[in-house]
Amino acid sequence: MPAPHTQSPASLRVFAQRFSATRRGARLARLLAGLQLVEWGCPAGTDDHDAVAIVVAELAANAVLHGRVPGRDFALLLTYDDERRVVRIEASDTHPASPARVARAADDEQGRGLVLVDALATRWGVRDRVGPGKTVWAEYALAGGEADAGVGPSAP
Repeated sequence: MPAPHTQSPASLRVFAQRFSATRRGARLARLLAGLQLVEWGCPAGTDDHDAVAIVVAELAANAVLHGRVPGRDFALLLTYDDERRVVRIEASDTHPASPARVARAADDEQGRGLVLVDALATRWGVRDRVGPGKTVWAEYALAGGEADAGVGPSAP
């Protein structure tokens, strides 16, 4: 008689939502991502929660300000790998241009979003998506995750 098959608990949690490509849509994306992080056990006000919320805010703002195509939404995908303790953030828009970090003067009031993402995320990048546009993604290793263990993240 074969042994019964036991299913291991899922280690990948997912949150996916489309938002209007407006400032209000970007704000809602950040707020809902923050609530999702709390649901996944990353309390509000912690360094991990705040860092991921900033990355979400910057990627959503870029999708709205630089990736906006009139009449098209942007998509936010968050995944949390319990085993690796890594949150992956993906913001997809339909604009074909890829983002680029640009050197800014010290008194410029904007244009530092990707610098913040680069400073906070374990790694980040851009990839094509099915259909028009691109996906800008970032990974953040929570305390006790891969970055603390000295293990590099897996490929995108």
